[in-house]
This record gives sequence, structure tokens and C-alpha cells, in this order.
Amino acid sequence: MSIDEYILSIDQGTTSSRAILFDLKGNPKYISQMEFTQYFPKDGWVEHDPEEIWSTTLKVVKNVIKRSQHLKGKILTIGITNQRETTILWDKYTGKPVYNAIVWQDRRSADYCNKLIKQKKETIIYNKTGLLIDAYFSATKIKWIIDNVPKAKELIKQKRLLFGTVDCFLLWRLTGKTKHFTDATNASRTMLYNISSNKWDKQILDILKIPNHILPEVKDCSDDFGYTDPKITGESYSVTGMVGDQQAATIGQCCFEPGSLKSTYGTGAFVLLNTGSKIIYSKNRLLTTIGYRINGKTTYALEGSIFIAGAGVQWLRDKIKFISNSAETEKIAKSMKSNNGIYLVPAFTGLGAPYWNPNSRGVICGLTRNTSQKEIVRATLESVAYQSNDLFNAMKNDGVKLNLIKVDGGMVKNNWFSQFLSDVIDTKVIRPRVQETTALGAAFMAGLPEGATWGMVDLPDTGKEAGAAVLEGAMASSISHAREGNLYLMIGGDEEVFNSNRALLDDLSLNLRYCGEAGQAAKVKALVNMVMNINTAGLAEGLGLASSLGLDLGMICEIFSQTGANSRVLETDSEDMIDRDHECWFSAEHAAKDSGIAQALAQDAGLSLPVNDATKAQYDKMTAEGLGELDKSGVAELTFPGRHGS
Repeated sequence: MSIDEYILSIDQGTTSSRAILFDLKGNPKYISQMEFTQYFPKDGWVEHDPEEIWSTTLKVVKNVIKRSQHLKGKILTIGITNQRETTILWDKYTGKPVYNAIVWQDRRSADYCNKLIKQKKETIIYNKTGLLIDAYFSATKIKWIIDNVPKAKELIKQKRLLFGTVDCFLLWRLTGKTKHFTDATNASRTMLYNISSNKWDKQILDILKIPNHILPEVKDCSDDFGYTDPKITGESYSVTGMVGDQQAATIGQCCFEPGSLKSTYGTGAFVLLNTGSKIIYSKNRLLTTIGYRINGKTTYALEGSIFIAGAGVQWLRDKIKFISNSAETEKIAKSMKSNNGIYLVPAFTGLGAPYWNPNSRGVICGLTRNTSQKEIVRATLESVAYQSNDLFNAMKNDGVKLNLIKVDGGMVKNNWFSQFLSDVIDTKVIRPRVQETTALGAAFMAGLPEGATWGMVDLPDTGKEAGAAVLEGAMASSISHAREGNLYLMIGGDEEVFNSNRALLDDLSLNLRYCGEAGQAAKVKALVNMVMNINTAGLAEGLGLASSLGLDLGMICEIFSQTGANSRVLETDSEDMIDRDHECWFSAEHAAKDSGIAQALAQDAGLSLPVNDATKAQYDKMTAEGLGELDKSGVAELTFPGRHGS
């Protein structure tokens, strides 16, 4: 009996700690989540208790490990994603934080940032880090703790003080206080990291008087980050992925091509545009950052940051108590024909891109005696779309053409908000099949060293770098055809490479088709299998109904073959369905996977495929009922009278 393999993804966010168990197809199998306390000690100050971050993270991780054992599966490795700029400093020997975590939303260092701007340091810092001088980033938060916390000053003298973003702090704890690492994406959000040289920048460290020895070693997003301490996690697990939350969502949304873009609506809202290997500096106050780094190769991105998105909904729930849960906002917004002239600017912690004004504060305008809670709830949702429009206009002014925006995060589960967003920005909005894109991105990174490539590596480019030519091959044939050299081969890649290797490909195949550039063959294969699966499920239903009606199945098959009901599947699978001979040539589990691939392609294209969705549901049902290892023809077990599914 085969053991299912999983990847554990830690998603430590601004308001909750989560752990998610993914299978190697990217499907979430189990989620554990715990909220933790938000502290607001002064106006513009936002803090977390690092010990509560740790305790909630550890609890959800242990819950997921326990669940994997219940499923009798094996966790291959762990990936970590995190709220990014949030800053923690701790004692290297005791592991105890010297101060609360200063959250990315915190504005206490705004005056110091203004001082740096007056000293004309902005150009130096922007050119090196891609970031504007702002209290948002880690650098000035570190500076504040060093200057204001006596314990920090004491430990610096003893070279005992360590800095890390939340990923780094969790890794330190998980590995038994042995590994002080971060990844390139988190490092790029500190305002201390040179994104061109991929090193901590000495000049900036000197300007801020931050000692280099407190900083972690910076690794690729997919790398060896050490092993967890078995005293903490029960057994030792490798940690092989680490990536900041917004970059993780970009990876989880498969934005691997330059020009591809995603927008995440969580506590804040963050738009990232893949710019490839080029560092592009915005003329409209957007940020330049590292999108991901794999095998030492850096992919860059443009980013726009909104500080208050889902946090506005949380404000409605927890502070002014207009709602009891976030789902209520959709019902309220739908019930109203308009906002009745009420508009909200949610500058609770200042304004992010493209304004970067830390001193701005929230405003509600248009109030009358007729204004109710409903108008303010709707205005809060609308404000996020209006802020997004500001960001996208900034990107357009930088020459970016927006045809499609991939969105994710808790807010886009709200159908009314998603439609309003699409209307305001006048662009098609696509939600992902797997909603947990941030955690999925961390799982992608963690899975690479374990051989779970997830289709992420750009093979043609990688091949060129290694001095090799690469062709993509997909087949629509069985195992027996492969053995006989009678494959139906679909090839993608450079046409010249295809033509120069045609003789070899002809020897491998009975039918050979060139489909276009790399990636096209896989899409064609997905379409072939989608239609094949639909035909198989349809045939099973037709024969199952015929059996229920007492009709002669041999006669029915003959009539099908002579009419519009004919198909290749009728020839290959009808006899097996009738005789219940489901020896596996193409498993139901694989059929579910391939129907899911077609489903994802359709979502990216903005199309609905209800017949494919229904077919996938049938094969998913087979897998859930322990029939996934049967041949696809086994779907007849769900439709024939007196069988498994009856």
C-alpha cells in the first residue's frame, strides 16, 4: 500500500497563524488556524507578542502533523510564509525577544523616516533597495528598538542580539535555536538589502547604525533551511521553502511570466507584477522588489501596497461592532442599490502606494441623519476597490497593460466585492481554484528540492543556460503504445529544434504534431484528456441508464457506434464498463487531476466549463470512495444499477 506524501506549509499572517497540509498536486488536505492578539499601545503603533506568534504557530503545526498521521501519510518537508516587514529582535542565547514584534502597519518611526528624507538619503536607498523611505519597512523599526530598548543596546555590545522577520524567528525556534536564516524576498522588504548585489548593504547599515552581525544569512526561496528539532515537532522535518507572503501568493498564482500580475486582499492589499530578470523602477511611487530567487537566479517585481483592506472589515467587526462576522458584509452590500453618497478613506495607519503619507488618517464623508450602519459597511468595502484603482492607474502610467488580474485572499470570497472591484478597475478579475495561494506558494518552494517541481521551472530557459535545447512532449496514448513506439506525440518548443530532431521523434511515434511554443503541447494534452474524461463519464451514464431500463447493452453499443453517440471511448471502454473489467491503463485519480488542470486553464481564461466540472466531481468521488486506482472506465461503478455508487 502506497503512502500519501504531503508538504506542510506554515502561513503566519498579521491576524492569525495557520498550517496547511498540501498533497503533491497542490490540493489542501487539512487546515489549522488560530487568531492572536493585536496590540495598539499608541496612535499609529501596532504590535504583536512574539511568544503568542510562536505558541499559535506551534499549535497549528502540531495539529496538522497529527492529521497527517491520521491520514497515514508522510510529510516530506515544510515551507514557511509570513507577514513580511514585521520586526523581531531577540537574545541569541535565551531566544527571548527584547520587545514586542513591531508590525508592518506600525508608523512610530515616521519622524525618523522624514529625517532621512531631509538628509537626502531617499535616492541612495531607493536605487539600492527598490523601496521608498517609509516606516512600513523593517529598517527603521530595528533602529527604533535599538535606540529605545535598553536590553537591545546591552545585547548588541555582547554580540548576542539577533534580528529577523517572522519567518526567521519561527525558523530559529523550530530548529532548536540553531538556524538564523531568511530568504531573498523577506530580506528585500527590510530596506537594508541591495537587490542588485543580493547582499546586505553596508552603506545603508552605516547610515542607520545597525550592526551587520545581528542580520540573518540570506538564502534562495527554495533552499536548505535546516531541520526541525524533534523535541518540538515530534520528529525531525526538513525546512526547504521560505518566502514572504505576497511573493508566495504570486508564486501560488503561477505568475511566472514577465507581465503576469496578482492582487491579494488580506489584512492589507498588495499588487505584484512580475518583471522577470529586469529591475524596473517605477515613475509613479511603486516599489521594486524581489519576486523570488531560485538556484541563485533572481526574478523581480513591481509592487503596490494598501495598508487597510481586510483590516477594515475587522474594524467593522471588532471595534465599531457593525457586523458579527465578515460574511455579513456581502449580504449588506447586496441589499443596497447605492452607497447613498457615503465614502470612506481607511487611512487608519496612513496611506501606502502611491501616496506614501504616514500622517494621513481615516475619513468618512457624506454623513446625513439618514446614514445607517449599512452605508458605512458598504463604503468600507468600496474603499478597497478605489485604493486598488489608484494602484492600477499608477501601473498603467508606468506602461503596464492590464488585461487580466489574478486575485486571492479572504476578501475576494465576497462575490459582491469581487464584482465591484472588476467594475471599478474595468478589468477582468479571476479567482484561483485553490484559494490558499499564499500557503501554496510556500509549498511550491518547499517542494522543489523534494522533486515536486509543480511545473514551475522554465525548462527552455534553463536548458539554454546549460547549453541544451529543450522540447516539451505530451502524449495521448497508452502504456502499450509507448512500448511499441506508436505514441501520439504532441510537441511544444522552438520549431527549429523540433525540425532538427524530427527523425528521432518520428521513430518514437505513430502520429506526431507540433503544437507551437513551449507550454502549448501541455495545454493541448489537457484539452484532449478533458474531452476524453467527459466522453468516458457520459458513456458510463448512458450505459448505466440503458442497464436500468433493461435494454440489451450489446445492441446499445452497436447503435451508439453508428450514430452521433459514437466516440473513441466507446471503442476502448464500453466492454470494460459492462464486464466490470477496470484494469488500470489510465486511472480515475489521473482523470480527476487532468480535469482539474483543464478547470484551472479555464479559470485563467475567464471561462466556465460546467460539464468538465461535473466530470471532475465524478472522478473526485471515485477517489474519495477508494476507487481512484481503478481505470477511468471504473466511473461506471457510480452509474450502473446495483454497483458501488447505487
